[in-house]
Amino acid sequence: MSDFISLALALIFGVLLGKAMNKMNMPAVGGYIIAGLIIGVSGLNIVNEQVIEELSFISDVALGIIAFNIGSEFKIEEMKKLGKNIFIIAFCEAMGAFVLVTGIMLALGQDIPTALILGSISSATAPAATVMVLKEYNARGPLTSTLLGVVAVDDAISLMIYAIAASIAKVFLKHEALTVSKVIIHPLTEIVLSIGVGGLIGILLCYLLKNAKNESEVLTFVIASIVLTVGVALQFDLSPLLCAMASGIMVTNVSSKANRAFNILEKWSPPVTAAFFTLAGSRLDVSLIPKIGLLGVMYLLFRIVGKVGGASVGATISKAPTVVKKYIGLGLLSQVGVAIGLAITVGREFPGTSLGEIVITILMATTIITEIIGPVATKIAIKKADESSVLREVKKSTI
Repeated sequence: MSDFISLALALIFGVLLGKAMNKMNMPAVGGYIIAGLIIGVSGLNIVNEQVIEELSFISDVALGIIAFNIGSEFKIEEMKKLGKNIFIIAFCEAMGAFVLVTGIMLALGQDIPTALILGSISSATAPAATVMVLKEYNARGPLTSTLLGVVAVDDAISLMIYAIAASIAKVFLKHEALTVSKVIIHPLTEIVLSIGVGGLIGILLCYLLKNAKNESEVLTFVIASIVLTVGVALQFDLSPLLCAMASGIMVTNVSSKANRAFNILEKWSPPVTAAFFTLAGSRLDVSLIPKIGLLGVMYLLFRIVGKVGGASVGATISKAPTVVKKYIGLGLLSQVGVAIGLAITVGREFPGTSLGEIVITILMATTIITEIIGPVATKIAIKKADESSVLREVKKSTI
């Protein structure tokens, strides 16, 4: 079956199941993931591994769009209010997951390299599902703003944690020297360059938007800049998420046409994000679930406890609003995207060891669960915080 037919079926199945989930008052993204499971490697195999690989560019573009949209929330005036809270919460939730998962892996008898790598990957939060739920329910308020900021900077923190953990793991596995360059300078350089490149492309986009005469030109310039950003990041081993986010931050703070650009992009992007989540669900192999055993179950549970508990502690330390303290952790459970990318990186960096196989098996199996419960947990959070105009209207209509 051709890639075009597979992609069309993925979109149709995804949207239909997304609508079905909406009728059950559930986020549509859960429907996309389930549709992927049905037509993917775990089900009908319409979208197989070869198709997923050939369509991987769609996932790259979708993540770029999502990260670019996250950047739109980083207005300077808002950052002055939330900046400290965001970084403290992001650090605490990432470290909470890392420490607890690493600790339980060691307690279960895993060696230090395996424990460190699994712990470091558990610190990552994928922004895609969280952002989509917030947009679907038109969420606005302190919890929503803080959550968007946290999932944005979480990527940078997770990259740092992974780089340090991987460097220490190599000392034990490969007897390599542990240097300041590998542990600190290299990951910091990647983060700074990613932000710098994204910012420069954002400046270029601001100039193009200034000279755009109609909506079609605005849309073309925005899409082209996002694709350029992702392409440059992949070409030079930078973070596409950080690059695209930095570009969005630049546009929202510099361009007078920022709101117009983001609104037009939002109208165009649904098919791309639907394809992204459906393809993500397609790659998940349900047969892996029985294989993860106690190790996978403990990884899943302690990651959730670390994320929720760490975020709450960070919100308390930073004196965030009460709704943020109570519910921020519920929006940080998804891991598809960043975590799976890091798992694949593990396979490349640790060839000839069982580490890559263990990590990928656990990540792929637990992702099936987190991608279903993650969007639901995010919906519960914004509902409890009363920050969704859509959910408020639904409540009124049932009274």
